[in-house]
Amino acid sequence: MRGLSRFLRLCFWVLVMLNVTASVFAGAPPDDAGRNAVLQEVVVTATRDREEIRKVPANVTVITEEEIRNSGATNLVEILEMQEGVQFRSYSGHEPLSAIDLRGMGGDNPYGKVQIQLNGRRLNRPDMASVNWFQIPLSQVERIEIVRGAGGVLYGDSAVAGVINIITRKGEGKPAFHASGVAGSYGLHDEKVSVSGSEKKWTYAASGENYYSQGYRDRSTVSSQGAGLDLSYDMSDHIGLSMGASFNRTRYELPGNLTEVEMAADRRQYQPARPAYWTSASSDDDGEDRQTEVRFRIDSMLGDFGRAEIGFSAGIKDAATNFASWNSFNSYAIRTYAVTPKYILEKGIFGRANKLTAGVDYYLEPFKMDRYADRERTRKLSTVDLERKTAGYYVRDEFNLTEFLILSAGYRWEEAAIQGNSITFPGTVDFDTKKTHRGDAHELALTYLVGEKSKMFARYATAYRLPFIDEQASYYGWGNGFLADLEKETARTMELGASVNPLKNLTVGLTLFRIDMENEITWNSATNRNENLDRTRHDGVEGTFSYLWEKRFKIYGSYTCHKATFEAGSHNGRELPLVPNRMARLGVEWYLPGAFMLRPEARFVSDAYMSGDQDNNGEKLSAYQVFDLFLFYRPEWKRYKISAFAGVENLNNEKYAAIGVEGTAYSPQTYYPMPEMTVKCGVSIEF
Repeated sequence: MRGLSRFLRLCFWVLVMLNVTASVFAGAPPDDAGRNAVLQEVVVTATRDREEIRKVPANVTVITEEEIRNSGATNLVEILEMQEGVQFRSYSGHEPLSAIDLRGMGGDNPYGKVQIQLNGRRLNRPDMASVNWFQIPLSQVERIEIVRGAGGVLYGDSAVAGVINIITRKGEGKPAFHASGVAGSYGLHDEKVSVSGSEKKWTYAASGENYYSQGYRDRSTVSSQGAGLDLSYDMSDHIGLSMGASFNRTRYELPGNLTEVEMAADRRQYQPARPAYWTSASSDDDGEDRQTEVRFRIDSMLGDFGRAEIGFSAGIKDAATNFASWNSFNSYAIRTYAVTPKYILEKGIFGRANKLTAGVDYYLEPFKMDRYADRERTRKLSTVDLERKTAGYYVRDEFNLTEFLILSAGYRWEEAAIQGNSITFPGTVDFDTKKTHRGDAHELALTYLVGEKSKMFARYATAYRLPFIDEQASYYGWGNGFLADLEKETARTMELGASVNPLKNLTVGLTLFRIDMENEITWNSATNRNENLDRTRHDGVEGTFSYLWEKRFKIYGSYTCHKATFEAGSHNGRELPLVPNRMARLGVEWYLPGAFMLRPEARFVSDAYMSGDQDNNGEKLSAYQVFDLFLFYRPEWKRYKISAFAGVENLNNEKYAAIGVEGTAYSPQTYYPMPEMTVKCGVSIEF
């Protein structure tokens, strides 16, 4: 692989030298690059700049604001789970910290394989936990972009299986007001309000949301309140400023797991006490998150010398978890400070279009956790004070070899330092040390444009994931210590894909991929520590289609096939736990008279080995299929847009679990049951 790495670097530096030559000798960019033409649908996540989707060498999905409003969803998890190859794992049926799995990269440790962004800024936490999916109100979201495949060159850490960018609304024109309300089973109610517009050189968008649900299971209540504000100001034709802020508070309960016998008795109960395994009931387990983010960006147009921007952001997260069932009460203070300058030069080389992107990502993430003996926080047991500091430097270039063939190449180098200490009171120092990780990522891709909308692509890329703070350092009370021998995860990925339009309103996509992982990190219950796994391989196929018969119906569907296996060690040839081999989705939007639309939809997920079953000799987590049915009414009356819906999720009342854990000598085999039939209705108005 060293030879291939050298070859990728050589391709990259050749393109850089061509850019230098162009900057010195070339004139204005040629018109044949198509920049003066009307662009097809664009995406910003794939290249950290506006780019036509069909020019991106990746499988890309864009979810628009209209699709979000017409979905009947109340949070980001419900929106994303409708998409190709995306699966969530929930410990309560709907808690805000659900773990996302993309391209079968979940396994026993699903965290940190997908980078989640808000307006291009990384949201992933420095500790091993999911982002809070409720921290961004849906009323604030303008679009969501999903770029599958390694994004290590442009985004660095955690962009192994893909990148999901949540883009908030920007105002335009006269003030536009939107209000909506949703109610449903298990005490669900969700209210949203927003306003957006522009005035002279100013644009603005503000939103707020209140969400509450008692939850399917006992002790699974979630409540969330959030608000957001975005402002931008055009100082001149060459300089623009944008500012944003958001706030969220989420409280949630955790009902624990259930055995098969306990589910048969009552699958909605919280976890009961199990004296045989020395565990208490989960009758008082919960958590709370408070998050505030402030961001500022300067955009500058440099004429023939390109464009530049610099972003600043600060995120403040205070969290608390209370596991009375384990006598574990923790308080967290997580801060994230980021500076992200970027430069883009679009200048033709030898009469061919060319685009160079370069930048720096600097993140400083102080992390503090205090562990207490009681919920009231009167007796402190220990304190952890850690910090992760990362600096990444990247360059990526796109060069049109011909009018229809685009060569992309990129390189990133990053250094990360994790340091700090852990003190167990009354004063024992468990560790006080530092670990530095260095990593790089490469990308080489070809995109061939076919006709006006279709494309074919081939891509090779590498990526990496840095250890989380609480993977590198163990500080929860068992085996405390700093694991200096724990290394970062690395990935080599290969993709072949196509998106074609054989008919006017028919789109068909197919992507084949292979991901070879080194040093995946997981918890070893035998040694009570995190360890690097043997080599693993993730092979897969993603297929999707959509056909629109105008004014009659739209039919759409997707199918993904995964196989994740160990490629070395004692489990060589075995499949990774919690990775389903197949997932499928099929739906129809049937346009009825009188502004009505009926949408039936079916989802299928195949069985998978239970968490912890690396030998593949235990019972599997059962496959499941879920049917949803929604009826929408969307009349337009003068300047008012009204939308109302009523629907049923899990119409077939499927009793299933998204997570199952293999039993050991110290714990039984357990499951986390998901909701049965759920009824929803809602109405929204825009004017």
